[in-house]
Amino acid sequence: MTLLLPAAARLGRQRLSTGAAAMLARGDRLAAGEPGRRAQLLRHFPLVGQGWPIAALSRNADVGDAVSAAWLRADPAWLRPDINGVRLMAHGEALALTAADCEALLPALRPLFGDAGFTLDAPHPSRWYLRLPREAKIPAFSDPGDALGEDIFEHLDTSPEGRRWRTLANEVQVTLHNHPWNAARVARGQSPVNALWFWGGGTLPPVALGGGAQAGKHGFSDDDTARALATAGGRGTALPPRFAAEAGVYDIEGTRDLQWIERDWLQPALEALRAGAINVVELDDGDGWRLRLRRWHALRVWRRGAAWPAA
Repeated sequence: MTLLLPAAARLGRQRLSTGAAAMLARGDRLAAGEPGRRAQLLRHFPLVGQGWPIAALSRNADVGDAVSAAWLRADPAWLRPDINGVRLMAHGEALALTAADCEALLPALRPLFGDAGFTLDAPHPSRWYLRLPREAKIPAFSDPGDALGEDIFEHLDTSPEGRRWRTLANEVQVTLHNHPWNAARVARGQSPVNALWFWGGGTLPPVALGGGAQAGKHGFSDDDTARALATAGGRGTALPPRFAAEAGVYDIEGTRDLQWIERDWLQPALEALRAGAINVVELDDGDGWRLRLRRWHALRVWRRGAAWPAA
């Protein structure tokens, strides 16, 4: 089984307990992987072909109709201007949208995309989709997770095709800014939905995942991108409340709470390893730091050295 961990820098000065750190020091360091969330996911759920067609993969997981078109995620987002630009403050599930929000906002937005030959719908309140012709040229948009808290102008595509989408995005922002439903959300103390974030465009790969040992893995995650990748070639389900001794990839990258990681995930995994309930524990963090632990590694009592997240 594998734990996908956050990059060590996200944990600040937090450190593992002495016992857990000593156990990790006895493991085998693996070759470092490419840093970044996308690279981390692709190490365990590798796609066949080029691009990052998360919209098609998640659409297929949500609805099952992704084969016949190209898809682009157009997720609801909250942008906030400040003295240094305009920042992405929240998107998708963080906005806690309901079916009522979708019913109020989508009718105002659909004509903007219909004029361009695209269809907008929202099979899930947090995941909105644009259906495009299969031959559509789609810019390489930034994932919202990579842009969260940053100035959106750092993530703009400056190509001619990108300028077309910026025009659409501006029209969307004007429409949402003037929509009375947003004023009602703000009055209720909720964040406004004042933009759509385009990302993850492409068509469904003919064979979603690579073969070999990676195929058919069970991925546990609360991140819909990770679940879509896992579902494409195996199983993708929600993250359980804590570790259970079941083979698979457990995605806990989204947290900054090292105590929770150790208490509910790492220590139970190490206990399952010692008891023989599982054979191998692998750790993979967002910086590409990787470690493999086997049951007999507990005998390496002479091993010392810095262990994650100090490594």
